[in-house]
Amino acid sequence: MSNIDWFAYDHFGLAATVLFGTLGVAWGLTRFIFSPRHQPFVHSLKGVAPPFINVIGTLFALMLAFLANDTWSAHDRASNAVYHEADALKAILSLTLALPETQRTAIHQAVNDYARSAAEIEWPLLAHRQSDAGTAEKLDRLLILVSNRMIGEELGLAVHTRVHVQVGEIRDSRDQRIALSQTHVNPLKWLGMAFLGLVTMLSVAVVHVEHPRAALVSILLFAAASAPTAAIILVQGNPFQQPTTVSPIPIIEVYNR
Repeated sequence: MSNIDWFAYDHFGLAATVLFGTLGVAWGLTRFIFSPRHQPFVHSLKGVAPPFINVIGTLFALMLAFLANDTWSAHDRASNAVYHEADALKAILSLTLALPETQRTAIHQAVNDYARSAAEIEWPLLAHRQSDAGTAEKLDRLLILVSNRMIGEELGLAVHTRVHVQVGEIRDSRDQRIALSQTHVNPLKWLGMAFLGLVTMLSVAVVHVEHPRAALVSILLFAAASAPTAAIILVQGNPFQQPTTVSPIPIIEVYNR
C-alpha cells in the first residue's frame, strides 16, 4: 500500500474537473457576451422567453438529485451492512455462551479474530477498493468451527441453526460492504448531468442577452449553486473514503467487549 492507487480516488479528480470546468464555461460565456465583436450575434438571440429556463433547469435539478440519492443511498447501505455484520457477530457470542468452556472459547476467539481483522486490516483496504484474503479465511474458520457436530449436539438443533444463519449474515454483510467499496463513478450519468448543466447555463445567458450585467450575475449564481453541489456529491462517491467514511466502530465493539 505504499503506492497511492490514483484510480481508486478518481472521483476527487472529477470533482475538481467539475469545479474548474464550470468556472471556465462561466468565464467563456461572460467574455463572449461582453465582447464588442460578438455583440451583433448576441443581440440577434434576444426574444427567448424567461420561462424557457424552467424546463431545462428542472431536468438538470432532477438529474443532480438522482445522482445525490444514489450516492447517499450507497452510504446508508454500507452503514447498515456494518451494523448487521456487528449484530451477527454479537449474536454468535451470545448464542454460544452455554457451550462447554473449551468450545465456547474457541468460537469466541474465532469471532474476535475475524472482527479484529475486518476492522484493523481490511478496513483501510476498502478505501482502495480492495479486500483482505486473510479476513475471508478467518470467516471460513469460524464457519468450520460452528459446523462441528459436537457443537450442534451441545446447542440443540434450533440454536445451532440460528448460529449458522448468523454466520451467513456476516458473510452477506461483508460481501455487501466490499461491493459498495468498489463502486466507481458512472461516466454516462455524470456526462449527462454535465451536458444538462452546460445547456442550462447557455439558456440563462440567452434569456439575458439584452442585459449583459444581469446575464453575468445569473451565470455566476448558477455556477455557484451547481458546481459545488456536484463536487460534494462526487467526493462522497466511495462510502469507505474520506470525508464521510463509514466507521468500523460497531465491529470494533465486538472484540472490545
